[in-house]
Amino acid sequence: MAGLHSRLLIAILCAGASTGAVASSPSGGGGGGPAPSMSAPQYDAAAEYRKAVQAMQDKKYPEARKAIEHVLAVAPTDASANLIAGLAAAGMEDDKAARKYYERAVRADKELVPAHRELGLTYLKLGEKEKAQAELDRLTQMQQACATACAKAADIGGAVEALTKAMAGTPQARLDPAPSLLFASAAKGDGAYLEAVSLINAHRYEEALRSLATARAAFGPHPDILTYMGFANRKLGRFEVAEGYYRQALAAAPHHRAATEYYGELKVERGDKAGAQMLLADLDATCTFGCAEADELRRWIDAGHAPAR
Repeated sequence: MAGLHSRLLIAILCAGASTGAVASSPSGGGGGGPAPSMSAPQYDAAAEYRKAVQAMQDKKYPEARKAIEHVLAVAPTDASANLIAGLAAAGMEDDKAARKYYERAVRADKELVPAHRELGLTYLKLGEKEKAQAELDRLTQMQQACATACAKAADIGGAVEALTKAMAGTPQARLDPAPSLLFASAAKGDGAYLEAVSLINAHRYEEALRSLATARAAFGPHPDILTYMGFANRKLGRFEVAEGYYRQALAAAPHHRAATEYYGELKVERGDKAGAQMLLADLDATCTFGCAEADELRRWIDAGHAPAR
């Protein structure tokens, strides 16, 4: 767990595999304490993410690439993980692999400025000038929409300038892959996570998703973060998106209680009672002495919808 913010690390060590999700939502069923916790899969995706970030900082690109591939095995569409993988591949002078990762990153997050910048520069290195121009056009559109008012204004402006100069043939240094330039700090991620919990409890789901994205950039695909991203999207009626996040959370921590419960609730909402019962069976099997998550999901199944409170 090296690299996680100390408060989160203590919470994880104390909570162990038995802890549920982050703080419970007024409308969603069980949960745990106010800090992330997870069961231990073969690879701890959040720990591997921080390991990759540290390796990038130390310019140990093969180590970074190995660690981030473990993350991508759990969360293949994670934008920040694909960006790190691209930077690691570029550091190993494997520009074709870097291009693939950057393309995945911008598909997953169309607003991820460093990925657009590096993708454009990589297209130029590979002789794909038209595609590089398309990336510059996207960044320019983002700059026009942002003006000087949004938080990303400086980053977008720097990316536009770098890619414009590169297009003109002016030598440009590759983006410094130091995590401080690309990703939220652990302290910022911790604060964003707690803010997201409060926003979810206030039913402010869109705002919560923005805070969760900041937390995810700091901690990677942590199952508690993924679970709440699923929860918020589900409350916004984006069932397919929510299901994707629940699946990722359970890939990271196969018996994560809250992810299992919330995924079961989603199945109830979609009319899949059999699927919900399978998830309830998993909770009953793994909660040796019973748990609130199993009790809540059982109430959902019995009612056939969100039970009255």
